[in-house]
Amino acid sequence: MENQNETIKQKIEKLIYTLNQYNYEYYVLDKPTVTDFEFDLLMKELEQMEKEYPQFKSPSSPTQRVGGQPLSGFSQVTHRYPMLSLANTYSKEEIIDFVHRAEQMLGKTNLEWVCELKYDGLAISLLYQNGVLQQATTRGNGITGDDVTQNIRTIKSVPLQLRREGYPAEFEIRGEVIYPHKAFEEFNKIRIANGEEPFANPRNAASGSMKLLDSREVAKRKLECFLYFILSEEGNTELPLTHYERLQKARQWGFNIPEFIAIANGIEQIMDFIEYWDVERHNLPFDIDGIVIKLNNTTLWNTLGTTAKSPRWATAFKFKAERVSSILEDIEYSVGRTGVITPVACFAPVWLGGTWVKRATLHNAEQMKKLNIHIGDEVFIEKGGEIIPKIVEVKHLESNTGKEFEFITHCPVCGSLLVKENDNAGHYCPNYNHCKPQILGRFQHFISRKAMNIDSLGGEKMSYLLDNKLVYDFADLYALTAKSLIGIAAIDAEKKVSIREKGAVNIINALQESKSVPFERVLYALGIRFVGEVVAKKLARHYKNIDRLMFAKYEDLIQVDEIGDTIAQSLIAYFSNAENIEQISKLRQAGLRFEVEERAVGTALAGKSFVVSGIFVGYSRDGIKKTIEDNGGKVVSSISAKLDYLVCGEKIGTEKKRKAESLNIKMITEEEFNELLKNTD
Repeated sequence: MENQNETIKQKIEKLIYTLNQYNYEYYVLDKPTVTDFEFDLLMKELEQMEKEYPQFKSPSSPTQRVGGQPLSGFSQVTHRYPMLSLANTYSKEEIIDFVHRAEQMLGKTNLEWVCELKYDGLAISLLYQNGVLQQATTRGNGITGDDVTQNIRTIKSVPLQLRREGYPAEFEIRGEVIYPHKAFEEFNKIRIANGEEPFANPRNAASGSMKLLDSREVAKRKLECFLYFILSEEGNTELPLTHYERLQKARQWGFNIPEFIAIANGIEQIMDFIEYWDVERHNLPFDIDGIVIKLNNTTLWNTLGTTAKSPRWATAFKFKAERVSSILEDIEYSVGRTGVITPVACFAPVWLGGTWVKRATLHNAEQMKKLNIHIGDEVFIEKGGEIIPKIVEVKHLESNTGKEFEFITHCPVCGSLLVKENDNAGHYCPNYNHCKPQILGRFQHFISRKAMNIDSLGGEKMSYLLDNKLVYDFADLYALTAKSLIGIAAIDAEKKVSIREKGAVNIINALQESKSVPFERVLYALGIRFVGEVVAKKLARHYKNIDRLMFAKYEDLIQVDEIGDTIAQSLIAYFSNAENIEQISKLRQAGLRFEVEERAVGTALAGKSFVVSGIFVGYSRDGIKKTIEDNGGKVVSSISAKLDYLVCGEKIGTEKKRKAESLNIKMITEEEFNELLKNTD
């Protein structure tokens, strides 16, 4: 029996080694040696063996990349070596000064430098012990960061077990989690199809993904991790003395070390590297925002030392926001969920930030007037760090005789006369219940995660149901049956919408589960103009049920915290519409909640007001706010002299902190907040 177990253990270890090698070839070397089918067969074999013999399961197994149950929060880790930020500049002259300063401090000229790309993502530090990944930590405030090990393990280019030999028994390697363009665009398409807002840019999406508590969700996002800096105990003889050689060694151990690095002897070669990548960056499959220059000889790093924030042996040159120009051909107008009309400039396609761009927002009528824009004008477009392009300048060509654009007066879809509010720069279409883009937008909002959370019913399916008149209002969703949803692809194959029996059952189950959504979210889901999440919560808690809110007078509404004239007028207009009242009645009959569920409320924080800022270990942002309200406290959005407490998490907003200090507002940590909750006086 012992011999049999040893044979099984060896077979599992061999499978793990083989699959990790194939992963390395595919994700790091970009040279796969087996087909996906062959890889999947081996993976299934390993999964089956680990299921039958769990005693031989290894944390470095490729089957262990994705965790099980979501975490309740991230624990804080103190960095062994502070994660300093690099000083940066947009000036080549300052790069020259940086090099000369290092030469003067060291008494040497012709120093050797390593030039690398500056990746636009989330800084990360990985700890390895005896060749096994032990921990992954974000930068945080440079002294402490979040333990995101479970999420980092989902990135397949990050080795769980190092290859070969020669690595230190314990060391850290640092780098950047990024979102490659292709994966980012694919995931945004899914979000849009599900009626969710697309992510603004890969950098923020990568950072947000690392903060998800469910590693199964992180795994879906196909993130990447580039590594470029090794730290170990001083005097470690296992590491080469130059930064460049260390990275070459790390590549042999299985790390995804970027190939976009070069040794530069002097300022001229540094400038050549900068100028080359200032152009070539647009052809990369990921975002960079500059170049990093590091002294190659690591023995000189301590001699140069660091400032309070940055090392003196490294710096960064940042590229300026990219700007291109084109000729304006037309202006189109889009209609949003709440009827807001957005002008969109259409111009001859230009290559910007790695994609072809031919449309850019003009925001509103006032911005159009400010730009004094005409057909045939030369328009200048920027992306900067954002994905959504914008017009930043207009040049009126002398040869151009086109007329200045005037904002439209009627809805481009339904033809209704547009309304412009006195205190709002935007125009909107008031045909709330019969303007097609508004109807679709409202349905997508209604089923979204923060509203009714009917996640099985995405944007494309919702569009199909409306186009084919299977639903007319929200209440019709609750009259759907699985039978009515099955096989719709055969009816409308052009839209590529396909619902099979299992999918139809999932939709019906999600609709039934949504009936337990609390009143405040149902109110938010209705899509009333200017009633967002926070306002819906305040209204629900003040009025307790839909009837009291429905019959509230203007004078009463403006007495509610943070409800001003604009929101009050919008509520009155909404509840004055007979179709809206009928829809609420039908939703009630369908079983949705239109009153606050009474529950026991603590009094530990009664009469106290709080602003919450930062990231917390034991709470989500929404969770800590709910705890405050459940214990009689009040959450406000801005700091004033009347505020009682600013609850400070990691990465607290600097402006909030500064203002709180200037007003002598008491700032408390998460631990001090928990102590307040114990107060029973």
